Amino acid sequence: MDGFPAGVKVDEDRLAAFMARRAPGRNAFSTARKEADKPEFVSGVCNGITTGAPICAMIRNTNTRSSDYDKLQDIPRPSHADFAAFCKYGANRDHRGGGEFSGRLTAPLCIAGFLCMEVLREKGILIGAHIASVGTVRDDPFDPVCISSEELLCAGAKAFPVLNDQIGLAMQDLILDAKKDADSVGGVVECAVIGMPAGRGDSSFGGIEGKLSLALFGIPAVKGVEFGSGFAGSALRGSQNNDPIRTDGKRIFTSTNHAGGIMGGISNGMPIVFRAAFKPTPSIGLPQESVSLSRMENVSLQIEGRHDPCIVQRAVPVVEAVAAIAILDILSE
Repeated sequence: MDGFPAGVKVDEDRLAAFMARRAPGRNAFSTARKEADKPEFVSGVCNGITTGAPICAMIRNTNTRSSDYDKLQDIPRPSHADFAAFCKYGANRDHRGGGEFSGRLTAPLCIAGFLCMEVLREKGILIGAHIASVGTVRDDPFDPVCISSEELLCAGAKAFPVLNDQIGLAMQDLILDAKKDADSVGGVVECAVIGMPAGRGDSSFGGIEGKLSLALFGIPAVKGVEFGSGFAGSALRGSQNNDPIRTDGKRIFTSTNHAGGIMGGISNGMPIVFRAAFKPTPSIGLPQESVSLSRMENVSLQIEGRHDPCIVQRAVPVVEAVAAIAILDILSE
């Protein structure tokens, strides 16, 4: 990370807790691979305080089985980046674990995002997320108009990050059913930012939606992003989707928040609310149709190794981290 301010205290216990939320091997709903995901700061942090120099952190992989991916050098996984990477880089691409397209690279994103969240917290800006849906099972949404810090952060303190624990149990059953069938399931993460001052961001290509979306699509498996009422708002009339503007004599606010806290690319002081859709994990145990790149023959591929039946629960802190990086960038403009 470059351009990060000096003097920010790095709380190692809080960082470890945040990294643990993304880490693999915590329960039956994720890959069996276990990693400590303990960051080692090489530069930019001295005596637990950022120095203003570029921050470099390293995570050592300790539980690797690269041989699980040997056959994938010749046979690309359907809906994974294997084939596209072959088209761009040829046989020299790194196929182990997906290389640069691996979800493993969300671990360093969480380090960077945590540091950004520490700066934002000092500014009174908090970011939190929860699983909005797994398959067709939907959690209760955030209240888009008034989100307390307790509601915002409560899911992140849970082993399975949902607002409604009963619905969370139904999601877990759905994931276990997919796992039992050697299959996978996708879902959606809802994230909110509270405390964001009005008037930040820019119009057109410099807008908050664009900058958040650019960052969010850097997370492997994200295939859709929406803000506020999003796609559902397109089915409404203007009289239903417009947010009435009101005042209590001290501040101006909207009585609904279909805009998701952003108008014209600029924050309006309401909570920024958005959702990111994650596709089902492409690495599944069922036989799939693919091609041998060396022989140019149609083949059947059955993937071995340790893979998540659903990545959404581990993606929740990643969405928070990426949002923090984008929001701090916006505030620094």
